[in-house]
Amino acid sequence: MEARDKQVLRSLRLELGAEVLVEGLVLQYLYQEGVLTENHVQEINAQTTGLRKTMLLLDILPSRGPKAFDTFLDSLQEFPWVREKLKKAREEAMTSLPAVTNVRLPRKLSLPTLL
Repeated sequence: MEARDKQVLRSLRLELGAEVLVEGLVLQYLYQEGVLTENHVQEINAQTTGLRKTMLLLDILPSRGPKAFDTFLDSLQEFPWVREKLKKAREEAMTSLPAVTNVRLPRKLSLPTLL
């Protein structure tokens, strides 16, 4: 997941916790699309409250690869207002925090040997 997408999830964490119920289609869609494993789904479902389930999902998502954020957006069919809020925050983040792309590091410099 790109740095700006991680920042968007972090900045809206409490709002997402209050508005998203992950028990329904959200988890199943993320599992179907390979973003979550069966173990992730079981671990999330084992949480005692909806808030804890959502918080655990938000903890897991950033480490689930480059398509995790877009797939999460797709999973929010039951929550279009949340999806729009995330898209807007992402667009704003694009202007302030560009995506990290492949960065070329300088070659290791060798010191001349003194004889």
